Amino acid sequence: MFKSRWVRHLRFLVCTKSIIISRLLFHRFQTNKLLPFTMTFLSSRRIDFPMVDSAGIVYYPRFWDLAHRFYEESWEYTCGIHYNEVLENYRLGFPLVHSEANFHHPLSYGDIATCKLRIKRIGNTSITWDFKIFNQDEILCWTSVQTTVCTSMDEITKKVSVPAWMREGLSKIQE
Repeated sequence: MFKSRWVRHLRFLVCTKSIIISRLLFHRFQTNKLLPFTMTFLSSRRIDFPMVDSAGIVYYPRFWDLAHRFYEESWEYTCGIHYNEVLENYRLGFPLVHSEANFHHPLSYGDIATCKLRIKRIGNTSITWDFKIFNQDEILCWTSVQTTVCTSMDEITKKVSVPAWMREGLSKIQE
């Protein structure tokens, strides 16, 4: 029987939610304590023609562009503001200072890339992000751990502390 990509994706999300709930309940039953509950930022987008090379798969630098698009989108979910507001109104920037990536499976033109984004660590001036990108068949395609540093947009080489309000918002997706 044919199932559309969206039906398979929806089934994947429902199964993931069921697994999380069952683990939380099992932990509470075993220890009589609640686990701290954190969420994962989840978003999807189609792989468009400009993202692929002549072999029809995503050209490797485009994964970082894709990750940055998901990163920008996550700010509305975590802190309730668009990333542009962070840059313009709060005058804070988060340049990438370290990146590690692994390529697991190619993404092709027309695929739906789904990113699961978590924060591994929020330091005094840095944030470590954990990206996992899957295709519409729930096959892991790319993983990356990236560290950004909080800087003043007025003096870009100067590190500044991650503000408390931002730390609170970002903690929604912290491991």
